[in-house]
Amino acid sequence: MERIFKRFDKNGDGKISSAELGEVLQTLGSASPDEVQHMMREIDTDGDGFIDFSEFATFYLANRGLMKDVAKVL
Repeated sequence: MERIFKRFDKNGDGKISSAELGEVLQTLGSASPDEVQHMMREIDTDGDGFIDFSEFATFYLANRGLMKDVAKVL
């Protein structure tokens, strides 16, 4: 899980921005800016504009099948 988080966290600051999320989603397939923002709102539960590891882990555990597929691509 941590390895996948680090793939999303391109600049290594310990959090995933909407730009970083969008960049990874583009490598997985087409994701519109609206889709990226929707995912940010869903995963960023504290509303600070970033996805921290705790928020990522919660999403990961709730969506294991999806995240296993993501891990294969990344």
